[in-house]
Amino acid sequence: MAVTMNDVARAAGVSLKTVSNVLNDYEFIRPATKQRVQDAIAELGYEANLTARSLRSGKTKMLGLVLSDLSAPYYAELASRLMKAASRRGYRVLVEQSDAVADVELNALQGPFRQLTDGLLFTPLMIDADAIAARSGGKPLVLLGEHILDSRFDLVTMKNEEAAAALTGHLLSGGRRRVAVIGAHPGESAGSAGLRLNGYRKALDQAGVPFDPALIAPCEWRRDNGAAAVAGLLDQGVEFDAVFGLNDVLALGALHGLLIRGVRVPQEVAVAGFDDIDEARFASPSLTTVSPGMEEIAERSIGLLIDRVEGRESSGGGVHVEAGFRLQVRESAP
Repeated sequence: MAVTMNDVARAAGVSLKTVSNVLNDYEFIRPATKQRVQDAIAELGYEANLTARSLRSGKTKMLGLVLSDLSAPYYAELASRLMKAASRRGYRVLVEQSDAVADVELNALQGPFRQLTDGLLFTPLMIDADAIAARSGGKPLVLLGEHILDSRFDLVTMKNEEAAAALTGHLLSGGRRRVAVIGAHPGESAGSAGLRLNGYRKALDQAGVPFDPALIAPCEWRRDNGAAAVAGLLDQGVEFDAVFGLNDVLALGALHGLLIRGVRVPQEVAVAGFDDIDEARFASPSLTTVSPGMEEIAERSIGLLIDRVEGRESSGGGVHVEAGFRLQVRESAP
């Protein structure tokens, strides 16, 4: 026979209302009373009916997270940090992978996934601001990334352009003058690739170094493309003394591609990336990169979303947050 809340109340010597308050994380409960209820729950093996509770309260204590590709190391690490930040605040996170498919992104805004959650963290790549506004409904929404900059929405992002300029400046200050960029997306201005390329060009201008389009290698952000891009530059006879991979996966691929071609890193070519994924520390040589404030992004976005869910943040316009960054200088580009 299933254990009920009444059974828990009797075992703990408290009222049914007190058990309900503990289960709903009501803050004004004496610690000793809360502990007695929690001990009774553990001893009896009581499992709360979350569906019934959400129907009564109108809240599920669940947040949604939509990312394009969980196999990408940056997104995987960000998802982990978001889950931990939510857990510390008493929430859990449901994750949906969009694969950068427009229909999946739209369904995440209106379908069953949205109904299961109190608020949504969303990284849109294929749909625009008007599509989001038309389908977002009344539940809170926080955008992640830089694909959409719109005052109607809360947004937490990173300082892509400023950080890329700082990293390029670091390479230039080390005496590098031919810095190749791997991972550019032709025609992109608002996304990560476009903003980071803008930062690179600003750093060149500031240092008085001419921009050479031959040093720009467009490709999608995968490790094999990083290796192929440096191989292509070498095969074409393009001279370069540094490589800036627009994310760490590209930079690590480039590092591998250089080493198998006998190019010494950093003696002949320095290599740097962006994101500071865990693997960057353990590469050989270890990878110089930008740490884009992933922990701050997780804490600020979860905090903002929960404040919206719980009614503590009620300003009319969207709140826009840019996380800080720092350079992680390591062996590949000292």
